[in-house]
Amino acid sequence: MASARGVVLDPYAQEPPPRYDPLALAISSRNRVQNDAATVPPPCYTRTEGRSNPCWACHTRSSYPNLADDWELQQNYSFPPEAMTNPWRNLFRDRTRLVERFDDAAVLAYVRTDNYRPLRAALATRPAGPTWFPDLDLAAGFDEDGFARDGSGWRAIRYKPFLGTFWPTNGSADDVYIRLPSAFQRDRDGRPSREVYIENLAILERTIAGDPRPGHEPELPATYVGGASEVRVVRGFYPIGTELFHTLRYLDPDAPGFVARRMKEVRYGRKVAMVEHLARAEVHEHIELGKAPVYRGDPVAGLRNDLGWLFQGWIEDASGWLRLQTHEEQAFCMGCHTTIGVTVDSTFALPRKLPGAAGWRVQDVRGIPDSPQLGHAAPEYATYLARVGGGDELRANEEILARFFEDGAPDPEAVARFRDDISVLVLPSRERAIALDRAYLANVIEQSYVWGRDAIVRPVKNVHARIVERSTGIGEAGRTVRDGRLPLDWGEPPQPPSSARR
Repeated sequence: MASARGVVLDPYAQEPPPRYDPLALAISSRNRVQNDAATVPPPCYTRTEGRSNPCWACHTRSSYPNLADDWELQQNYSFPPEAMTNPWRNLFRDRTRLVERFDDAAVLAYVRTDNYRPLRAALATRPAGPTWFPDLDLAAGFDEDGFARDGSGWRAIRYKPFLGTFWPTNGSADDVYIRLPSAFQRDRDGRPSREVYIENLAILERTIAGDPRPGHEPELPATYVGGASEVRVVRGFYPIGTELFHTLRYLDPDAPGFVARRMKEVRYGRKVAMVEHLARAEVHEHIELGKAPVYRGDPVAGLRNDLGWLFQGWIEDASGWLRLQTHEEQAFCMGCHTTIGVTVDSTFALPRKLPGAAGWRVQDVRGIPDSPQLGHAAPEYATYLARVGGGDELRANEEILARFFEDGAPDPEAVARFRDDISVLVLPSRERAIALDRAYLANVIEQSYVWGRDAIVRPVKNVHARIVERSTGIGEAGRTVRDGRLPLDWGEPPQPPSSARR
C-alpha cells in the first residue's frame, strides 16, 4: 500500500470509508487556483523539432459554427504569459518508486472494482442542489437500440476515438452517452414515445455528424418532431438541454475493448444556451485578440463557457473513490471544449459516431475501420501516424513506435493491419495496459491532477519545460496543414459489434 496526506490507497477495498463525502473537497476549494494555465493542455507543449505535427488534429481551418479558424497555432506557441512555463510538472517526474509496490494482481483488482455505484449511493442521501448527480444506472445495461434500461433516457454512442490522447494505448478507455430533454422523448400529446425520440436523435445525428461542406450537407427539417416540434433544427448545433455523459476508465486487458469497471473520471456537459451569429463571432474575436476565454461558475454548480455549454466532472480521491472536481480540475477540460477549431459545437464524440444503428451501441473499438476524415483520401489514423511521427502527441508511446514504425516512419505493412479494425492499433499489449494503470495511480495517491493527469510510465522527453522560441518550426518546415476535421467518410457503414461489452 501507499499513502499521501495520511490516506492509504488499498487496491483491494470494495467500499469507500464510512466518512466518504464526494462533495466536501470541491465545496471547500471553491475558486482557489494553483495552476493559472490549467486550460492549456499538455500536448500543446510538444517539442516538434520541425518535423512532428500533432497540432493539426485540433487546430485547423474551421467553418461556422466554429469560428476559431486556428490553423496558425500549428506554427506558433501562442500562449498567454502565465502559460509560457509548462505547468504540467508531472510530465517530468519519475514516480516509479511511488507505485512499484503495486504488483499486477493488485492493479487488476483495483481496476476491476466499481467506484461508480458507491458514488451514486453516497449522493442518493444528499439533497438536490446545483451539482449534477450522475443518474445513469450502468449496471442495468442497455437494450438493442442502445437505450439505458433504467428509463433515464440516456442513449449510448459508439464512435471512433479522437486522435492520439483518447486512444486506450495512451492511457484510458472511455464511453459516451447522450440525452435530449423530455419534450424530444414525447409525441405532440405529451405521451412518451420511443419512435419520436429515435427520430429526434436521428435528426441531431445528421445535424452534428453530417458532411458540413458546401453542396454536401444532408437535408434537415426545419424543426424537431413530436413534443419538440417548436424547436428549430440548426445545422452544427445541439438543441438547448442536450446532455452528454462521458466516463474515462482504467484498462482491463481481460475485458472486451480493455474497458475496466473502475472510472478515473465522470464528465458531464449540458447545452444551456444557443449562441449564434454575431454573439458567437464576438466570443471568437475576444480569443483571437489574445484575451483569455471567460468561464463562469464554480465547482459546485459547474463551469460555463461563452459558447453555451456547462461542464462538470468527478475524479478519484486519494482512496480511489469518486469526488467532485475542484475549480481548476474542472478548468482542465474547458480549453478543448471552447477554443479549438476542430470541434462541432464544442464537442467531439457525436460528430465521430458510426452511422445508423451501428453507432447506437455502448462504445466498443473492436471492428471499427480506419475511415478517412471528410475530404481525405487516406485513412485517418494512418495519416496521424505519418504526420506526427509517433502514436501520441509527445511521441512517447514506445510500443506503437516498435509495432508500426520502421526507420522513423510508419511501416506500410504494419499500418495495413489496422485499416479494417482500429483495435489493432489503439489497444495496448497486456503489459502496457497494466503499466499505464499503475502509472496513473501516482496521480491518485498524490492528488496532483492540477499538475497533470496523464498516465506517465516514465518522464517525457519531447516536451518543452518552458517556451523560449514562439515558433514551433512546423511552418518553416512546410508541414502546416489545414484539413483536420472531426466528421468521417465512412463509406460502407460499419456493422454493430458482434458482442456487447456489457
